Amino acid sequence: MGPRKKVTSSNPLVLHGRHFGRTVFALCNYPSLLTGGILWLEELQDSLIEDYPADVRQEHRVFMELVDSYPGLLERLTAGKEEDIIHVRELMGKGASGARGNNTKMLKSAVIEWLMPRGQPLIPLLSRNIKSDRLTGALLCPADLDWLNAETKQSLKRGETAVRGDQWPMFLYAGYVYNPEAPWQGLLRSNILVFGFKHVFTSPSSMEKEPKATCSGNAYLHGMKSVMKESLAYIATQVRFSLSSSSVFSRTDTVTDSETFYHSILDLLEDPDECEERSVSKNSVLSKIREKRTALRAQGNTN
Repeated sequence: MGPRKKVTSSNPLVLHGRHFGRTVFALCNYPSLLTGGILWLEELQDSLIEDYPADVRQEHRVFMELVDSYPGLLERLTAGKEEDIIHVRELMGKGASGARGNNTKMLKSAVIEWLMPRGQPLIPLLSRNIKSDRLTGALLCPADLDWLNAETKQSLKRGETAVRGDQWPMFLYAGYVYNPEAPWQGLLRSNILVFGFKHVFTSPSSMEKEPKATCSGNAYLHGMKSVMKESLAYIATQVRFSLSSSSVFSRTDTVTDSETFYHSILDLLEDPDECEERSVSKNSVLSKIREKRTALRAQGNTN
């Protein structure tokens, strides 16, 4: 067997991995996904996927979306040798991580411009990659906490108050206003999320009145005609990280807890009955939304 060909960014599976990571599942462990997916295909010949836990059902759904979205991939995985599976997961992983890294780098610098008043410099002047508590602290503050409370603010800044990924920050809400009586009101409708989505999926200049893009955006290249729930969760995760002072994105980082945050947004947007098996923080917005949903269901059953 000759030497393996060098992986290039123009390889079809690399390109597919870039889009798959942005629009289907951002935090894939491709070795686990592909190996486990093939094993589950054999297992499910004698059982139903509905009989398994939520995390297994989700992984199987992601695997099936992957093989359905790339013609010939399933046959290549099931009929090929182990080295073929290894090669596919390397290509897909390279594409997904490359896209995530590029978007992280772009958004880290762009988010400062979105927060600054147009045409006015920030005093003191900041590098595009340096964040200010005055700019970002209130936006990253969990919606169930009061950033204006001096004690709360200091506790958050010193790291004394631990913030889990499923404690959603204020930047997710339109106008950065949270209503505890209606926790879904304005959720995922903030300007900064819209800017982030356009920046990644259409073009960086598409937020302007006169766009200056000279090449097609990701949405056009991949035939996206609407906002997908997975792409919205991806952008929310990217913007949250961009507002933070962390410099390296990692799915296993317990400080930013990006993986928990990403899954919690997906849990909201996907089938609620499918996702309520996963536990969330007691005081999180998602927990409150679940409580409200349960109360409304109970009220409907008594009427």
